[in-house]
Amino acid sequence: MNLLWSFVILVVAVAVAVAAMLLVRRRAPEGSYFADGDRASGVFGMLATGFAIFAGFVIFLAFTSYDDSRSGSEAEALTVQQQFETAQFLPANVSGRLSGELICYGRSVVHQEWPDMEAGRSGDTINRWAPALFTTLQLANPTTAAQQSAYDKWLDQTSDREEARRDRIHGAAGIIPTSIWLILYLTAGVLFVYMLFFADSAELARSQAMLIASATVVVVVTLLAINALDNPYRRGVGNIRPVAMERSLRLIDQARAAVKLRAPIPCNAEGVPAQA
Repeated sequence: MNLLWSFVILVVAVAVAVAAMLLVRRRAPEGSYFADGDRASGVFGMLATGFAIFAGFVIFLAFTSYDDSRSGSEAEALTVQQQFETAQFLPANVSGRLSGELICYGRSVVHQEWPDMEAGRSGDTINRWAPALFTTLQLANPTTAAQQSAYDKWLDQTSDREEARRDRIHGAAGIIPTSIWLILYLTAGVLFVYMLFFADSAELARSQAMLIASATVVVVVTLLAINALDNPYRRGVGNIRPVAMERSLRLIDQARAAVKLRAPIPCNAEGVPAQA
């Protein structure tokens, strides 16, 4: 989530909470609505602890998915770079073509798949260049030991690339189900309402404001953190960017120049087929 919007949400939530507390405080009896403050504080502590534990498990789940997505994007980019190197050992009739299609694959990840993931779309279709790579590989007829070894290695790397891509797109649509979000919001609402019963007309207004504002900040920041981890590709602080794939594409361009590879690239800078 955008940092500015997160700050706005936090400020609005705190303002609403403080306003509600001061409004309730006007008619609150001295010592709060609870006859036994110690017992009420104990119950509040239990509720707050329950929220913290539940939120902690959700954060762990969301962070695990976030880390898998980040690791998947890096592994996919590295595999594309390694496959480019492997392609140079394949038969000449497919080597240059596979190299160009790999570059198109990387470009489509950066310029087509990434915007889809930022929009929350899960990417439930294969990359358009994956079938092209498979079709081109079918034309290969390895005859030497080096070519046969490269052919086998290419197949293994293709499996690695597809597995890494699966990890990358896994978190695009979020993994926390709606039922969990409802529980989090419900628990946060219970804590908020319970805090209002601590309104005390004998207390200073600023003390009462600080009481509910501090609790509101902790709860809202926790929910914002969970939302950010659950949407790792949405634009904002800490979101996952296609840095690894962009780096691989730059390294491949340098390698092409170093070995003077002249094979045409069958797509434009956005990864769209040249004939389209």
